Amino acid sequence: MKLHYKEMGHGQPLLILHGLFGTLDNWATLAKRLAEHYNVFLVDLRNHGRSPHSEQHDYDAMADDVLRLVDDLQIPTPAIMGHSMGGKVAMKYALKYPTRLTRLIVVDIAPKAYPPHHDEIIDALQSVDLNTATSRSEIDAQLAKSISDEDVRLFLMKNLYRKENNTFGWRMNLDALEKNYDKIAAAITADVPFKKHALFIKGGRSGYIKQEDIYSNIEHLFTLVEVETIPEAGHWVHAEAPNKVYDLVTTFLEVD
Repeated sequence: MKLHYKEMGHGQPLLILHGLFGTLDNWATLAKRLAEHYNVFLVDLRNHGRSPHSEQHDYDAMADDVLRLVDDLQIPTPAIMGHSMGGKVAMKYALKYPTRLTRLIVVDIAPKAYPPHHDEIIDALQSVDLNTATSRSEIDAQLAKSISDEDVRLFLMKNLYRKENNTFGWRMNLDALEKNYDKIAAAITADVPFKKHALFIKGGRSGYIKQEDIYSNIEHLFTLVEVETIPEAGHWVHAEAPNKVYDLVTTFLEVD
C-alpha cells in the first residue's frame, strides 16, 4: 500500500503520523515550523485521508505501510513521531524495524490496550445521511445530536469532501475502522525492547498515559525513554500546546 504524504523542509528526515479519524493536515501548522529545521513528511495512514482503503487495519500492516514509504522515499533512518493511534503505529514500527529509524517520539498514548471509548463517535458518524445532506452545517447539526463538543465535531468534519455527484463523503474508511476497532485498541507488544532514544509526550489533562503505564509497559518496551508532561494540554497536545511540543521535539532530536 502506497501512503499519501506531504513533504516540506530540508535536513534530518522526520515522519509524522496522525491519530484515529485524523489526517496529515492535523499536524500542518506545527510541521511548517519543524520544516524550518527538518525534512518533514506528513503521512496519511491507511483508511485515512487520501491514502488507500483496505479491509485490514492493524498495527503490523500499518508499520509495514510506513516501511514501504520510507523505502520509496529512500530515507533509510528517519525520526518518527506519532500521535494516539499514529503513536502506536510508530511504536510498532520501532519495535519491528529498529534499524530503520533514528529516534522515536510518541504523543499521548501508551503501548497498552485501551477499553472501547470511540463507540459514540463511530455511531454518530455512521448515522449521518451523507446522500441527502446539502451543507456542512447540516452535517454538523446531525453530529451535534450525539456529539456536544464543537471542537470534536470540527475535527471529524475535516474528513468531509464533495464527490463528483456533489454529495458528501468521508475520506476515512469508516466501515473498516469500525470493523477493526478491537485491533486499533489493542496493545503493542514485542519480545525485544527498542534500545534507541524515545520520547513520550503526555498531556497533563489527558488520561491516556497514567503514571503506572510509565513503569509497567513504556519503560519495559523502550529502555532509553524520556517522558515529558505538558500540564495544560489534553489529548490533542500538539494543537493545545504547540510551542511546548515544538521545544520538546527539537531539543530531543538535536541532543546526541
